[in-house]
This record gives sequence, C-alpha cells and structure tokens, in this order.
Amino acid sequence: MKKSIMLIVLGLLTLMLAACGGNKETAGKNESASNYPEKPITLVAPSGAGGGWDLTARSLAKVLTETKLVEETLTVENKPGGGGAVYMAEFATQEKNNPYKLMISSPPILINHEKKEGNSPYGYEDTIPLAQLTKDYGAIVVKSDSPFNDLSSALEAIKADPTKVTVAGGSAPGSMDHLVAVLPAYKNGIDPKSVKYVSYDGGGEAIAALLGGNADLIATDASAIGEYVKSGKVKVLAVSSTERLSGDLADVPTFKEAGIDAEFTIWRGVFGPKELKEEEIAFWDKALKELSESEAWIEEVKLNGWEGEYKNSTDFKSFLDEQNVVVQELLTALEMQK
Repeated sequence: MKKSIMLIVLGLLTLMLAACGGNKETAGKNESASNYPEKPITLVAPSGAGGGWDLTARSLAKVLTETKLVEETLTVENKPGGGGAVYMAEFATQEKNNPYKLMISSPPILINHEKKEGNSPYGYEDTIPLAQLTKDYGAIVVKSDSPFNDLSSALEAIKADPTKVTVAGGSAPGSMDHLVAVLPAYKNGIDPKSVKYVSYDGGGEAIAALLGGNADLIATDASAIGEYVKSGKVKVLAVSSTERLSGDLADVPTFKEAGIDAEFTIWRGVFGPKELKEEEIAFWDKALKELSESEAWIEEVKLNGWEGEYKNSTDFKSFLDEQNVVVQELLTALEMQK
C-alpha cells in the first residue's frame, strides 16, 4: 500500500514539474518576443544621399534615438539603383524575414511596380507597411541664371523643341520625379513621351547635374531644395501642392497658379519586411505613433519643410490600396502603364 501511495506521489510530482517546465518555456518565449528589438536596426534609403528618402531616414533615426523610443542603435544605409527598384527586390526576397531591416519609401514603391518600362516585380504588397510619416510635394527647379523665370516659359521651350531642353530627376524613367516633371507638360498639351528626361540615383545627384550644367531643369522634392534657394543657386518655377508652401518657397506658385490643372503629393513612410511578426508590428505601431506626437519630431518635420501626416500600419495599407489605383490611372493617361 505504502509503495502504491509513493508511486502516486512521484507521478504527481513529475506532472507538476513538467507543467512548471512548460510554463517556464512559454514564459521564455513570451519574454523573448517582448524583447524585440534586441540588436542594431538599419533604416535603408533606397537611393543616394541628399534626396527625400535619405533625409527622412536620417531624421527618423535621429529622433527615435534622441527620444529613446528605440534604445538599440539605428543606422542609415543608402542603397541606390533604379529609383528604388534595385533594393526593393533585395528587401522583398533576401530580407523578407529580417526584422532588423526597415525601408523608407514613397510613391515609387507603387509606380515602379505599375509602370511599363523597367517594371519591378515587387511592390508594397511584398512588404508590411508600418506607417506614413510625412507628405511633401514636387518642385520644378532651374539654375538661378536660367532663362526660364516661370513654368510657362519652360513649357513653351519644350513645346518648341523638346530635344533642346534636358529635364532631370532623381528617379528612373516612369518613376516619381519623371511623373512630376512631365505632368505639367502633359496637362499643357505636350506629348509626355517627347520630353527629354535624364534619370539620376537620388535628388542629390539630380541637383548636382543641374548645378553642373548637365540639365536645364529638374523635378525634385520641394523639401530638398530650400538650402539651394537660400544660397541663391536655384530658382523654383512651381510646386505641385494644392496651396502655397511656407518658408523658403512661400513665393513660389503652385502648378494651378501657373496655369496647370494638376497636383501631386509625395507621401513618405516606413516599410517592414513581409514576414514581420505581429509583436514586431505592434512595437513599431506604438513607437512610430509616439514619434509622430513628439515635439522633437514635429520640430524635425518643420525644419525639413515637410508636413506631418501619420497613419498606422492598418490605415497606411488601406491608403496605399487607394493610391495604387490613382497611380495606375496616371500612368495609363501617360501611356506608361504595364
């Protein structure tokens, strides 16, 4: 009898120890999940230095670090090529399960996937959209000594002989800067395919081409051109906003004020790899929402001439679904759709 009781007690003890071990294992897993991030994070700007993606990535890394919303080291890496399409392929395949690589992007992530020439097989649906942070606008820019003093004179020169006016941008043909560049021409009755467009890897290179005399005008981000306006190196002929901007571009007319019935908004956001886990998405939802509400970020947005516009991962995905339809329509109108 005593032997039977002893066996029962031992059995119960074994079960209790197993249960405790299971709880510890589960607790360990939960603890591990809640510890994300545990090592340095890289923010990738899929372009050269000096453009909107690069500035956004560096501002984001700076403020997340200063506010301690992310305690791990944040570094920015430039991966230029194809107006963002080259790194997009790497991000969607090689980095798809790497939660320590995030990417900054904007309308090109849609355009590159929907355009006919140089089409990217990967788009926003091959990522996890984490948050929209800002919105910006396009700007048509010339050197300070350019004969073009307004958008109309530039368009008239293109209409007279498109081969004599070189238009440049920091993205591939059919991509964002190209669309901003040819949109006024298209709305002015000029065949957008006739516009002589030269592409560079990033806004910084496009500005260098303009200042070096290798382009007559460029299309770039309005927020990236302020310092060149202040230094007197360039003139901005028009911006693609719905209303006039503030700061250094306060005197610049909108496309509509220049007689062109068009506008173009450049949103910017953060994207995670496709296989990001729920708890990792939740971490960024919380961190990026707090970032958007912080005084440090609001000041950074103002300093860069952007406009803050936050959307969380769910709302951002819905917004991208809507924007993709708009991009498809615009590319179709320009006969650049795939």
